[in-house]
Amino acid sequence: MTIFVFAGPSLARADAGVPGLTYLPPAAEGDIYRAACENPRAIALIDGYFEAQPAVWHKEILWAMSQGIHVFGAASMGALRASELWSFGMVGVGVIYRAYRRGALIDDAEVAVLHGPAELGYPSVTEALANVRANLSRAQARGVLSNTTRRLVLQSAQSIYYKDRTWDRILAEAVGTGMAAEDAAALKSWLRTNSFDLKRRDAGALIRLMKSREAAFDEPLQVSYEFEDTTFWRDLIDRHEPEPEESLRTAV
Repeated sequence: MTIFVFAGPSLARADAGVPGLTYLPPAAEGDIYRAACENPRAIALIDGYFEAQPAVWHKEILWAMSQGIHVFGAASMGALRASELWSFGMVGVGVIYRAYRRGALIDDAEVAVLHGPAELGYPSVTEALANVRANLSRAQARGVLSNTTRRLVLQSAQSIYYKDRTWDRILAEAVGTGMAAEDAAALKSWLRTNSFDLKRRDAGALIRLMKSREAAFDEPLQVSYEFEDTTFWRDLIDRHEPEPEESLRTAV
């Protein structure tokens, strides 16, 4: 039995090299179901698609857990789904998960990024709004910018579509709406050496937690609910039923 990890741009190369885990591309509709059909010990959802492809269903995760599979989430789509399903037994990890759970973050666009292809390791091309928030808060704490300026820059970032959201674009928008050019230059200089990737940090924390709990996965997860087999669920199965001898491992 194995442990599946669905990840892309949020997972650092060092964390993606942790042995004992089977790494798969970001998850889309049906992928959690298909993974659960292989009877893994646990599943970690980090990254997932939501626009170009239909997103992972909550019902897939509920079904996987009803089969005794431990399911974890963090950083991106995983944090969002864990914040919605923690009361059913999905384990959330990290700052972003906790922010979603308490309602400080609501929109799924907070974690959305444009990224490169699998062959290049899914590099992020744009900035996640959750990362922008974290870096602006740190910059304010370090005295790089005032609270008023932080809010102005954040509003600029929020106004930019996630596929276009880069620091250059954010700062240009902020200057256009009242930020002093020298403040923008100071923040840009500070970011070069002090910025950090909160999504990646949370993803690494999830990998470490799963490895520390690995022995516990031998005991099937016990859930408090009864899974409802609906016509919508049957439709999903019809669309994504694995072919005989097919394995998700071939997608790695």
